[in-house]
Amino acid sequence: MAAPYSQPATPDTLKHWLALYHTPGVGAVTFHQLLEAFPILQELPHTDSETLHTLGLSQKAIDALQHPDVSAITRDLEWQDKPGNRIMTCHDPDYPVLLSQLESPPPLLYIHGQTSILSEPLLAMVGSRNPSASGVRTATDFARHLSAAGLVISSGLALGIDAACHQGALDAGMPTVAVMGTGLDRVYPARHRDLARQIAEQGALVSEFPIGTAPRAENFPRRNRIISGMSLGTLVVEAAIRSGSLITARYAGDQGREVFAIPGSIHNPLARGCHHLIRQGAKLVETAQDVMDELGMLADSCYRADPATLDTGAADKPLKLDPDYQQLIDFIGFDSTSIDQLVCSSGLTPAEVSSMLLQLEMSGYIASNHGGTYNRLK
Repeated sequence: MAAPYSQPATPDTLKHWLALYHTPGVGAVTFHQLLEAFPILQELPHTDSETLHTLGLSQKAIDALQHPDVSAITRDLEWQDKPGNRIMTCHDPDYPVLLSQLESPPPLLYIHGQTSILSEPLLAMVGSRNPSASGVRTATDFARHLSAAGLVISSGLALGIDAACHQGALDAGMPTVAVMGTGLDRVYPARHRDLARQIAEQGALVSEFPIGTAPRAENFPRRNRIISGMSLGTLVVEAAIRSGSLITARYAGDQGREVFAIPGSIHNPLARGCHHLIRQGAKLVETAQDVMDELGMLADSCYRADPATLDTGAADKPLKLDPDYQQLIDFIGFDSTSIDQLVCSSGLTPAEVSSMLLQLEMSGYIASNHGGTYNRLK
């Protein structure tokens, strides 16, 4: 859980945060452990290697920390110097309240647009990248009505339902938040450049990925965790049974947030994911008012409460390994292992492997490395 500070990071302090953020093998879990051990990150590069080894850093990570990637740090800082851009640490008083309640929130957020929007009550809306025409209309209508009712719609800028949700909010003249799986100097998919521009003008683009990060399959479960983590609840509009939207819904449930699903025809395969969620306990939604009835009072209490005392539920409790997770860990060596290797070894889909890897990393079982590889920590 992030501990709020009284003021944003100074430029000099931010350089040290970025140096650690760009260190290979240092994910969110390790970053927070080091931050707890070294509240003043300027001291970290001058610490002896033996002490750093005891904190779990590899020699490669120690070498990188003592000789930081100056070009990557400079690239991030030059991006921040442009109008409308901001790099926010998890100790910043403007850091999203609900996101700060996660066990290992993103240490840094890159934001383009209206930062203040992240202090408003958010509702995540997600669904299929290949929706039906009815699904698009439903997503647009719900986003428009829920925006007008006072919720800020958050989604992932993907094709299909995500885009319809963003557009519905914009059509209502209201802000919306797009969480991206790339650096904010890129728009993925490229056809959404104009949509991204409109979102930044009325709302905000958000990413935990440094400038220059390309779209990779393993980035999107991490994006989904932020979408649900910033939001009071997640509404799934239309999704197949193996849709990535169900990953976002599962994160929301694990984080103690509300999960909503809109039912559809029993003959529509894109309704099966929503029906599955409803059977699992998600709230069945027929109108925008159904969502407001659940979230109205919660929004008031969460956004008026002291962040230090806020409790929204489970909030990323340590993962209790089931057999599938244990089997995946068994396939991961203490040397680097790629997602492709894990897909071949486990027989799972890339999306399933990426989601499970994120859960394992957040629980401290594995560490991610540059290049999309992972190694086991315990």
